[in-house]
Amino acid sequence: MMTRDRANAASRVVVKVGSSSISGDREHQISGLVDALAAWQERGSEVILVSSGAIAVGAPFLKLTDRPQDLATQQAAAAVGQNLLMARYQGLFEKYSIITGQVLLTVGDMENGTHRTNALRTIERLLGLGIIPIVNENDTVATQEIRFGDNDRLAALVSELVGADLLVLLSDVDALYSHPPTDPRAQRIETVTFGDSLEGVELGEALVNSVGTGGAVTKVSAAKLATAAGIPTLLSSTDSLAAVVAGEQRGTWFEAADLH
Repeated sequence: MMTRDRANAASRVVVKVGSSSISGDREHQISGLVDALAAWQERGSEVILVSSGAIAVGAPFLKLTDRPQDLATQQAAAAVGQNLLMARYQGLFEKYSIITGQVLLTVGDMENGTHRTNALRTIERLLGLGIIPIVNENDTVATQEIRFGDNDRLAALVSELVGADLLVLLSDVDALYSHPPTDPRAQRIETVTFGDSLEGVELGEALVNSVGTGGAVTKVSAAKLATAAGIPTLLSSTDSLAAVVAGEQRGTWFEAADLH
């Protein structure tokens, strides 16, 4: 089973990044994210990126200063933003001669046997060609992502679909804490054993901010989903990914169920 000290040697890894980590004031982080993913692929790992951000990237082009509240405008922002987001990723990966491939899914796709098979076949072929699949919720047709944290959940479902050795959930916070990080009582949690109910841990609430959805609640829920499928999960900050790839231990490690 994959252990924390061997996380950077995962043969197949799914990395999820949220909107707030790659847009607005943190837009500069997308370059470091790409550098880290390219380095991971160079180490011989197969990398799949699950990236939010289409609505956040598209909103300014609709002359919006905040995340739109009505579904139709969210979907319009996603339609504009998705191709811009992919273009940004491809432009950054080009210096490594890495090609990316877009895979748009809904949670409903993951629950439909035929759709799951087709998605897996596509992702496997992309990986076999040395291409990094970039997965996002298909916001223009789905209402699921508009609810809280579906890309965290989607990342866990994709991890299970492709038989990943590791799921990495990136956010603006460097680890899981016993209380919200702004609370003076907050203590960093290094490891969560499988089956730990996290009793006494205050996760706060799933939230909607100006660019995205999510929070610790959705990430812990996704980690539990993945670890139940035997996939260890690391929760860390986007700017820590390069250190993780270099072999440093960062973030909170969720131990997986032993299914063997």
